[in-house]
Amino acid sequence: MALNPAIKTRQSPLSPAGEGKGFGLAVLEQGARLLQETTPLHGFDVYVVGFHPAKEDPAMQMEAHHYCRVVNDDFLQCTIFDGNARDANLVGIEYIVSERLFATLPEDERDSWHPHNFEVLSGQLVAPGLPAAAEHAFMKRLMNSYGKTWHTWHTGRHDTGGGHELPVGDAMLMWSFNREGECDPALAADREVAMDLDTAKTREQRQDLVELAHPQRGVDTLKDRFTGTTSVPGVVDAHGGPAPHGDTGS
Repeated sequence: MALNPAIKTRQSPLSPAGEGKGFGLAVLEQGARLLQETTPLHGFDVYVVGFHPAKEDPAMQMEAHHYCRVVNDDFLQCTIFDGNARDANLVGIEYIVSERLFATLPEDERDSWHPHNFEVLSGQLVAPGLPAAAEHAFMKRLMNSYGKTWHTWHTGRHDTGGGHELPVGDAMLMWSFNREGECDPALAADREVAMDLDTAKTREQRQDLVELAHPQRGVDTLKDRFTGTTSVPGVVDAHGGPAPHGDTGS
């Protein structure tokens, strides 16, 4: 399926190690297209792009291109790639649950799930190609939700590279940014230009969602790992009081 022409193509930051496809593999692929069903992959049609830092090493940051299937009103399943072109690399998975389902999780399990309100309210999370009204409705749906994300392959950054040619090492539990200034400005600026985005405008268009925001667990998890950060209205840790408008983080 061709990429929606309204969506800017984003190539992967690297090509995996290995040789080109031989004739035998090409024949196998063609036969599979004709004879095999790919039912589990049908429905992964909701495309959103954001950023992920590693929870244990938040200086490790990357673009995350999600292709999600909406299972029901409370649960989404997503595959994560490092781009949106045909040869993008599969780098991880994310499960998204509503606030209601999050409350049913065991206490120790909740530490693996990151909050989403900053991603939505800051304009960092976008759904390229969707009409503005449809994107806004989807972001409203994500308010107060949580994600559990594992990256199995660090393919690096589009602006600086630095990835591995093969998926080596242990899977990494990823987290969300929860304050302005946590995401490397160079990483954000590179995506802004390459994908023709206007994050400031997107953030302004979502201000009506601030009143829907509830305090979320995990907002302050990485607070002490960054300096010179600024809080965003509506993004409050569930274990603390509301942050004053313009509050500066550690």
